[in-house]
Amino acid sequence: MELLRFFTAGNVDDGKSTLIGRLLYDSKSISTDILETLTKQSKTTGVDADIDLALLTDGLRAEREQGITIDVAYKYFTTEKRKFIIADTPGHVQYTRNMFTGASNTDLAIILVDARHGITEQTRRHSIISNIVGIPHVLVCINKMDLVNYDEAVYEKIKADYEHFAESLNLKKVSFIPTSALTGDNVVKHSENLSWYQGPSLFEFLETVEIEQDFKTQEARFQVQYVIRPQTEELHDYRGYAGSVLSGSFKKGDKIAVYPVDLTTTIEKIEKFGQEVEEAYAGEPIIIHVSDEIDISRGTTFVHNPISIADGNTIPSQPIQTEKTFEAIVCWMDNKSFQPGQKLLLQQNSFRSKAVIKEIDNKINIYNFRSEPSDGSLHLNDFCKVTIKTAETLSFDDYANNRKTGSFILINENTNNTVAAGVITS
Repeated sequence: MELLRFFTAGNVDDGKSTLIGRLLYDSKSISTDILETLTKQSKTTGVDADIDLALLTDGLRAEREQGITIDVAYKYFTTEKRKFIIADTPGHVQYTRNMFTGASNTDLAIILVDARHGITEQTRRHSIISNIVGIPHVLVCINKMDLVNYDEAVYEKIKADYEHFAESLNLKKVSFIPTSALTGDNVVKHSENLSWYQGPSLFEFLETVEIEQDFKTQEARFQVQYVIRPQTEELHDYRGYAGSVLSGSFKKGDKIAVYPVDLTTTIEKIEKFGQEVEEAYAGEPIIIHVSDEIDISRGTTFVHNPISIADGNTIPSQPIQTEKTFEAIVCWMDNKSFQPGQKLLLQQNSFRSKAVIKEIDNKINIYNFRSEPSDGSLHLNDFCKVTIKTAETLSFDDYANNRKTGSFILINENTNNTVAAGVITS
C-alpha cells in the first residue's frame, strides 16, 4: 500500500489543527477511546462544538492553553487506498525551524489560507520553505469559506494572487481546494455550499494525488550504516554492509563504484530480512556483499558503475560528487547565534565528519526569496547560502537531483545539539 507523507502549514488560527481533526473525524479514523477522551477535554476549552477537533494534534499543554501549534505533531491513519503520515507544523515565525523539520521528506505541502485575509507574509514564507526543501506538490487549501458566505469570487481572487506569487518560486505542482474545516465543507465530502467547485474534496485529493516516485527511479544510491563481521566459526569470512537503499535499485551482479575511495567492485549477494534476494529498491533495509576486499566503513556510498545497454553502447550513470567543500542553503536552528570558526559536525545519513562554515555568502529573505547581503551572522530561523568545508570527503548529489544524498544537519561538536539543517546546491 502506498504511503503519502504530507504536512500542513499556515498562519496562526487559519485552522490547520482543526482541518486535520476534521479529516480524521469525518473519515472515521479516530478510535472510540480517543473520541471519549477528546469529548471530556473539549469541555474545558470553551469551544461551542461537542468536540474540539484541534486537540487531536495540539498535544502540548502550552499549545492547548494558547490555542496554537508549537511543536510538530505527527498523526498516522490508513484508508482503503493509502497510508498517511501527517505533520502539523507551527505557524508562528519563531517556530520556522520546526516547520523546516516537519517539511523534510514529505510528498505534499498543504498550505492553509484564511479566506477572509488572503495571501499573507506567512503564506509566502511557508511556500518559500516548501520550495527550498523541494516539496513535489503544494496544495493551497482556502479555508473558512463559511465566513465569506462561500463566495466563489473570493476563492478565485486568492487563487490568482497565489499563482502570481508562485511564478518566481518554480514550484513543481500547485492545486487549490476551498474548504471549511469547522463545518466540514469539502473536507471529506462535497458540500452543497460549494456547488460551484467541481474538483475533489480534500479527502479525495489525498487518496488520488500522484505520489512522486523519484527515489525509486533516481540513480542508485546506498550508504553503509554498519559493517557486519561476526567473526564466528560458523561465519568466519562473513562481511556484509548494512544500510538502506537511498534511491534507485541494486541487483545481484551489478557493477558498482565505492565512494569516496573511488574503487569498483561487483555485488555478490543481497540479503533482506535474513533472506537472499535478487534486487532491492529505495527505502528497503538490506545487507550487501561485494566480490572484492575494499576498505569500506560506515558512511561509504555505493553507486552504479557505467552500465551496458542492448546495442553495445555504454551509458555512464549520473556520477555522484565527492568534495570537501560545497555550497548549501541552511536554516539555523539553535537559540545561540553562529560563532565564526565554530566547531561543527556534519551528518548526512550515516556519514559524519568535522566541518566548518567557511563563508556566509548571503541571507535569504524568507518572505520574498530575495538574496540579501550577509553581515556574517546566523541567528535562529535565519536562512542563508553558505560555503561548508568538511574534514572528510563527502559523497553527495545536489538536493534538486536527490533529496536523500543532498541534505544534511550540522551538530555542535561540544553540546551535540543540532544547530542547523541544510540542502546542498552545488
